[in-house]
Amino acid sequence: MVSFGLIEEWQPAPGRLVSWHATPAAVAAADRAPRHPVPPSHQQEEYLRLAHRNVEATFRFSGLCVVTAAVPGLLDRGAMTRAINAFLLRHDTFRTWFAIGSDGVVHRHLLAPEVVEFAERERGLVTGAQIRAHVQESTPGPFRWNCFTFGAIEHADSTTLYLAVDHLHTDGVAQYISCFELAHLYLREVGEDTGQLSAPASFLDYCARERTASAALTRTSPGVRRWLELLRGNGGELPCFPLDLGKRPGACPRSAHRTFPLFDEAAALRFEKVCRDHGAEFTGGIFAAAALTERELLDSDYYFTLSPISTRSTVAELVSVGWYVTLVPVAFPIGATATFARTLTAAQRAYDTGLTLTPVSPHRVLQLAADDPDITVRPGWSAPMLSYVDARDFTGNQYFDTPGTGIYANRAATEQVLLWINRLPTATTLSVIYPDTPTAHHSVTRYVTTLRSIMRTTSP
Repeated sequence: MVSFGLIEEWQPAPGRLVSWHATPAAVAAADRAPRHPVPPSHQQEEYLRLAHRNVEATFRFSGLCVVTAAVPGLLDRGAMTRAINAFLLRHDTFRTWFAIGSDGVVHRHLLAPEVVEFAERERGLVTGAQIRAHVQESTPGPFRWNCFTFGAIEHADSTTLYLAVDHLHTDGVAQYISCFELAHLYLREVGEDTGQLSAPASFLDYCARERTASAALTRTSPGVRRWLELLRGNGGELPCFPLDLGKRPGACPRSAHRTFPLFDEAAALRFEKVCRDHGAEFTGGIFAAAALTERELLDSDYYFTLSPISTRSTVAELVSVGWYVTLVPVAFPIGATATFARTLTAAQRAYDTGLTLTPVSPHRVLQLAADDPDITVRPGWSAPMLSYVDARDFTGNQYFDTPGTGIYANRAATEQVLLWINRLPTATTLSVIYPDTPTAHHSVTRYVTTLRSIMRTTSP
């Protein structure tokens, strides 16, 4: 099964390391690349601004995502070099980099396809700890074009592969896409007939459409009004985790992680049946359980959180690498005597209503509300999120149970609690990233224990 965690939890076996990085000529060409008029997506811009504000941090403040897989046999390095370069050229997000100008605007720079070139570098025999350090130290941050690297650890009769890419260019779906495409392209290069890959959409085109649509929004747009109603009803603020996280004022702790088993697939199907018997889906069941968790822990009568949603809307975007994500609100009242069955209806309705706000970025809403005295959210805000990803239909899902397959993140800064429920072909897991403080460890354990109990009780 796919492993989730922090990079420190990745345990690759020692071996001979070869890594792939941009050539000096490609880096020099990137530095000269002209500005391109398409701005970053809203999500990318806020991410870049936050990284820029914390450029003096003593650790990598921005996110680094590492995807790993183990394959039998030794690698054909030449074939992998060709596969990596073909992969990078398929997705135009990998030809861009960003800088914040003296005017305070985030500017995109775009490389010509012909200058993109990655080449292998022999690293010699390394231990697992040296591999983890190398991946983090050799992958630049989000203000460098080449903020993505590749590698292979050669063992006696197998090879461990990895892709390390700054969060700027990837989301959860893109990580699965990347893993499948690299395998497909490599097999093609060694002579296997793997068929044709579908042409991906342009992420730059997506960014342009998003910005055009959001520029047309005003304070009176229905979606903006709905967001502002929710914020005003929450004291002008975004939601926060319901339990104390032990954060000190002005401090931004690094992240901790835990992953818990939730269901095997048989239990997941039973949980799904309970939800559908009451007019809801698996997703509605998750938010119903989360709301009842807050009621049990805090006697809360209202649930409010954010959920990350993929904004891929076309067949071509479904195979496109990029950060196709926005946040939508999920908010609804919780009755004092509500059961799981009764809460399901409200939770599903709230989630479905939230989905209608997918085209309305909260970042744009807060820009429009900058002078609203009732809205107190400030730049650099963070909020908890609860994500559900059903990966059973992802291309290549049959390989998810392969040993060595994993998705890892660096110990970046984390102010809130981020929860991911990942449904894979054989199991459903719950992963949580949270501030690495003693109080947060205790609070997250209480929360997760209660949430799991509620979800499991509904699918005996």
